Amino acid sequence: MINSLGLLKRRRFLPLFVTQFLGAFNDNLFKTGMVLFATYEVLADPRQESFFNALTAALFILPFFLLSALSGQLADTVDKARIIRIIKLAEIGIMAIGGAGLLLARTGAVTVPIVLMLTAVMLLGVHSTFFGPIKYAILPQHLEEDDVLGGTGLVEAGTYLSILLGTILAGLIYRSTLVVAGTTILVAVLGLAVAQKVPPAPRLGPPLKLDWNPFTASWRLVSATLHIPRLFLAICAISFFWTIGSVLIVIFPPLVKNVLTADAATASVVLAIFSVGVAIGSVVINLMLKGEISARYAPASVLAMGAAVLAFWFVAGLWVPAPAGTLYNVGEFMSHPRALLVLGTLLGVAIFGGMFVVPLYAFLTTTVTKDHTARTVAANNVVNAGAMTAGSLGVAGLVGLGVTPSQLLLLVAAMCVISAWIALQLHRACD
Repeated sequence: MINSLGLLKRRRFLPLFVTQFLGAFNDNLFKTGMVLFATYEVLADPRQESFFNALTAALFILPFFLLSALSGQLADTVDKARIIRIIKLAEIGIMAIGGAGLLLARTGAVTVPIVLMLTAVMLLGVHSTFFGPIKYAILPQHLEEDDVLGGTGLVEAGTYLSILLGTILAGLIYRSTLVVAGTTILVAVLGLAVAQKVPPAPRLGPPLKLDWNPFTASWRLVSATLHIPRLFLAICAISFFWTIGSVLIVIFPPLVKNVLTADAATASVVLAIFSVGVAIGSVVINLMLKGEISARYAPASVLAMGAAVLAFWFVAGLWVPAPAGTLYNVGEFMSHPRALLVLGTLLGVAIFGGMFVVPLYAFLTTTVTKDHTARTVAANNVVNAGAMTAGSLGVAGLVGLGVTPSQLLLLVAAMCVISAWIALQLHRACD
């Protein structure tokens, strides 16, 4: 296997990498900017903040549940590069809708801006639903088999680095809704330009008869995929991972504001640290496995992730809050005696999470034939979306019952144990 970074020099990989990098950056810039704006500028109640974040997450995930089956069929029927270009064109319009909502929110209006912003979030979910199967399924078509794990790791690392940059930028500019709106539209235009360079990836195998019914299509897609034992176990493990991730993403901004008593820029830093960690984990596991597609490190990785979550919960409980009515800025937060412990445990959560999930995605694209890869990834997305939607709505329900973000961290740690058991069964099934 060539050094995975060498793939970035390849004409058949670089345009795809940059296109998905810009798309993830833009999604995260808008969503994070919107959530920070609502959390710090509009809402003033911890329960409302957690509920709004959970609703945002659920609306983004819902299209994955409803449309992944169709997206997988299309990706295995039509040239994947052509679909990418259509998706990137649609992104420009989506960002225009979201930008309009942000700008109207500054006029004092409430209902229309919120509807526009949440509509944009849901449309971004549709955008990601159709792009998701392609960014993984196209790799076996453009790369040699022993480079697929390296390519998958780079895609994951690039995704989380782009999330890092989008998160940091959102924390810096979220108060200027005009800048957020203009930047997201500009990045969408740039993404469309780069997408023109993605090499063709035509249909392989016989043509498919598309099933346009989202429910029957999803059922058939999942049923046709989950009969393969290691695919079933890999999808279950990935679903648990993203359910854990959805809970963490929902609770982080309110936790930073109300437990760590820090401002929006600090919340952005905390989310950025998480993104950096997953990117590091993606690269580390690729080096450890040396291109081999194996789940042997997955159980230990997710158990270590759970231990890091517990450590984060413990350290957050020792945090000395800012004086009443004030919030720490980034400098004050970083000078706090326990800041490095908080960030260190959070980094551990993310690194071990990245080490856990990357090989599982490689399973999805190498277990089946190349003309089934997009549908396999789409089946995974359907199950993931259902689990993540349940996780987001579960958070909203628990918050409504009075459960705090800190207490939800204990639930996350328990879910890591279940993920470890599933990963162990996967490793045994592949021996």
